[in-house]
Amino acid sequence: MTIEADQQGERVDRALAARLPDLSRSRLKSLIEEGRVQSGERTISDPSQRVKPGQNFVISIPDATAPEPLAEDIPLVVRYEDDALIVIDKPAGMVVHPAPGNEGATLVNALIAHCGASLSGIGGVRRPGIVHRLDKDTSGLLVAAKHDIAHRKLAADFASHDIERAYQAVVWGVPAKKSGEIEGNIGRHPVHRKKMTVLARGGKPALTRYRVLKSFGRLASLVECRLATGRTHQIRVHLASIGHPLLGDPTYGRATPARLNALPPKVRAVVAGFKRQALHAWLLGFEHPVTGEVLRWESPLPSDMQALISSLESI
Repeated sequence: MTIEADQQGERVDRALAARLPDLSRSRLKSLIEEGRVQSGERTISDPSQRVKPGQNFVISIPDATAPEPLAEDIPLVVRYEDDALIVIDKPAGMVVHPAPGNEGATLVNALIAHCGASLSGIGGVRRPGIVHRLDKDTSGLLVAAKHDIAHRKLAADFASHDIERAYQAVVWGVPAKKSGEIEGNIGRHPVHRKKMTVLARGGKPALTRYRVLKSFGRLASLVECRLATGRTHQIRVHLASIGHPLLGDPTYGRATPARLNALPPKVRAVVAGFKRQALHAWLLGFEHPVTGEVLRWESPLPSDMQALISSLESI
């Protein structure tokens, strides 16, 4: 598409919507945020960017996908299951629910196959049964509801922060205070739209409580985090904001040459080869949405994080 003279200064999503009546502005905004719009050699990531006359845009529209997720026979590590809910120990690398670029092989696809028709319509067509989520490369405990009553109760408990959740993370450096709180509103990064950041104005309030469990010299540490709120990428963003990003985090914690070169060669190789954020949801607890029984599970660190920590302990 080529921008006309009378469209000068318009937002790119509005300008493209005017030229493409078959696509809504919200659809074009999503395509932009997914990185599917280019101008010249540059990918456009900000829907509010202003356009210029004669500017050319190429829009890549993905193939249509099934309106509802399909059942896929994917093995699950089930920690608990009854007629109301199911608790899964999710491996790193598994996406929780279908989204552009990850339409299949998700936890939802596996749950539909495992639970059958009981999930139908619970919490929405695209996210049946899902009341909270973990990032693709975060491992650990997650609960899904199997009927409406359980979904509403669990969703309300998450919203009121009555769920016990704790994570373990391996971070660069050692926080100056062995325990504390990280507070700061989190919202979409003003330039890099696929990233979240701590904002001085706007965003949503977020609070993370942490304590240092173990330090590896001054180069890294194992930290436990507990969430008082549940914002997107909250732990990753908050720890990065105080100068202690997660090891392996490709978005918020890329290893600098200085950090890597400070490690002994064998440890450096292990750290450089760790390709996901070192974050694991190790504790989950809540009242059963039907019986009121207090339930609590713990998940040991997965083998890749255990190997990472063993290597760091040699420093």
